[in-house]
Amino acid sequence: MGQKVNPIGFRTGIMLGWKSRWYASKKEFAELLVEDQKIRDYVKSKYRFAGIPKVEIERTRDEVKVVLFAARPGIIIGRKGQQVEILQDELQSLVGRRINIKIEEISSPNLQAQLVAEDIGEQLAKRSSFRRTMKRAIEQSMEAGAKGIKIQLAGRLGGAEMARREKQIAGSIPLSTLRAKIDYGFCEAKTAQGHIGIQVWINQGIFEDDIHGADAEAGQASKKPKRAYKR
Repeated sequence: MGQKVNPIGFRTGIMLGWKSRWYASKKEFAELLVEDQKIRDYVKSKYRFAGIPKVEIERTRDEVKVVLFAARPGIIIGRKGQQVEILQDELQSLVGRRINIKIEEISSPNLQAQLVAEDIGEQLAKRSSFRRTMKRAIEQSMEAGAKGIKIQLAGRLGGAEMARREKQIAGSIPLSTLRAKIDYGFCEAKTAQGHIGIQVWINQGIFEDDIHGADAEAGQASKKPKRAYKR
């Protein structure tokens, strides 16, 4: 049995920031955590065609700032920004706090593991061939500039009686290298034969902002052993 660590959780606090940024006492912490999940679930279910891989939440004493990262932000914004105001009102009634929404566009959706996984899930739900779908997703991600990609499907693939796993890899996926920017996404495709689990790992390159190679090299101790003098 393999022990797999979520690459995003593995790097959070070291190379990546938290998706929820706020502080609360022990008494309020659980309640605010459930609120965050409610906001994420509501936004993802309402705008599932907008391509939202992640939702970041910041809290102050007065308001909750919700940052939506979307591949198709026009669906959320609507004509003259009317949809944003409606969403703001709906979230305020959901959690009972003042909400401030910010939308950021994702320039390359084929490098976002969650969006790739959801796209594969949609294709499998339409009964397309799983091998062809995996191959097409790998080609699109590599063309978009990915250093490596791994896709794993699990379930009754192709309507088979017995569930199994299928895996395809292209490029390099250094999961244990903290400097590597590995994105991870998970989705379930609901087919007539049952659910198929989809896992996607994408290597987006190296974290350049946090690397100080010259400083680290200068600070290293000499590799030559010290000479011992006998008296």
